[in-house]
Amino acid sequence: MTPKNTLCLWYDGTAVDAAKFYAATFPDSAVGTIFRAPGDYPAGQEGDVLTVEFTVIGIPCLGLNGGPAFKHSEAFSFQIATDDQAETDRLWNAIIGNGGQASECGWCKDRWGLSWQITPRALTAALADPDRAAAKRAFDAMMTMGKIDIAAIEAARRGPK
Repeated sequence: MTPKNTLCLWYDGTAVDAAKFYAATFPDSAVGTIFRAPGDYPAGQEGDVLTVEFTVIGIPCLGLNGGPAFKHSEAFSFQIATDDQAETDRLWNAIIGNGGQASECGWCKDRWGLSWQITPRALTAALADPDRAAAKRAFDAMMTMGKIDIAAIEAARRGPK
């Protein structure tokens, strides 16, 4: 059964490659049905892959091979909550190591230009700390990072000894 709400992500002929990467990288992710164009269209020809259904951590998505007209931007991103440094490192390194690009504060882009926030739960907890001074120390530490270092966030949250 088709989900009632699906994210449609635009690709320039590489939707299947992206879906396969996401399925291999993220838990609870899979590639579904691949649809081929029944006729020629502006970005391709009959028989070309038009769309691919896939899930990313349980979120239903549709990759559309729409051509070069539109690019991804930071206005849309997947935010992935990680449980520990090993998971944070694994996901960050998979995205960066597959032609992606590092950014700041836990953000990175995959090789297709889609933005990801690899966000440890420890960071979220630190930023929500009712001790606002502790939250600010953690925030200030985060602002200096690319990939989030959980130990450094926790140390900043505790403050000087």
